[in-house]
Amino acid sequence: MTPDPLRQHRVDLGGGIALDTVDMGPRDAPALLFLHGFPESHRTWRHQIRHFSDRFRCIAPDQRGYRGSSKPQDVHAYTPDKLIGDVFRLADALAVERFTIVGHDWGGAIAWGVALGGQQNGRVERAVVANAPHPAIFQRLLYTDRVQREASQYIRGFRDPANDALVREQGLVGILLKEVRWDRPSSMEPEERSALLAEWQDRDAAFAMLNWYRASPIDVPPLDAPYALPEGWNPPALPTLTIPTLVIWAMDDLALPPANLDGLEGVVTDLTVEPVHGCGHFVPWEAPDAVNAAMERFLSRRP
Repeated sequence: MTPDPLRQHRVDLGGGIALDTVDMGPRDAPALLFLHGFPESHRTWRHQIRHFSDRFRCIAPDQRGYRGSSKPQDVHAYTPDKLIGDVFRLADALAVERFTIVGHDWGGAIAWGVALGGQQNGRVERAVVANAPHPAIFQRLLYTDRVQREASQYIRGFRDPANDALVREQGLVGILLKEVRWDRPSSMEPEERSALLAEWQDRDAAFAMLNWYRASPIDVPPLDAPYALPEGWNPPALPTLTIPTLVIWAMDDLALPPANLDGLEGVVTDLTVEPVHGCGHFVPWEAPDAVNAAMERFLSRRP
């Protein structure tokens, strides 16, 4: 049994990239643009899309490299500027001038970048980020925090070409079983998990998904490196985020501990933090009622 599909259509962004995209809700309603993380799809947001699509235009692509969307095999096709650019090009292709960006995990990382760029040109009204660290805070933790560095060693495994043979032989599931310790398989509906396991057998998609990590500028030191900021290191020169921003954080996330919340008020001026207790990393579907309620409160605020 496979999950009931959310209806998708293919959106050509130009430059050889097309994204399979859900676009539900009134076309003249405020737009919510949802970005999924690794190693999932638009279905990360299945509960939110169904909840909000009566009042909002809910747009959720399978991002570059995922499922049926375009999946170039060159690592450099997945640098953050290109992934952020895809979001604005998708909005352009759908004639969406302004939107609220919503992201989880890698989608949340891209959402930070979309929000920072979109506040400058007026296109992004609000941001909702679920269990995705701010880039400056995350890099600092990787250098100084033992828990975060230990939790992020899987990234080094994802980047290691010595694992490519394993991916070619077993698909994405092989490297996930080897490197990841933060999955909670019992939390996902069996039919959803079965569909993901089948999708992870696509070798082109497997390498494309890994390329998100391989193209990232984030530095993950080995466990035996000093727990200190490197000499001369400065955080990324990013502007302060000033648009209304909701950060939803599952407090039992083994990949991204709550230390990632520390210091957010210094880089986001209009910040709302909603902790979700007793929940692991995949908060949009592990705790959908809590996420929907937090988003309801945030989206009902007057500008």
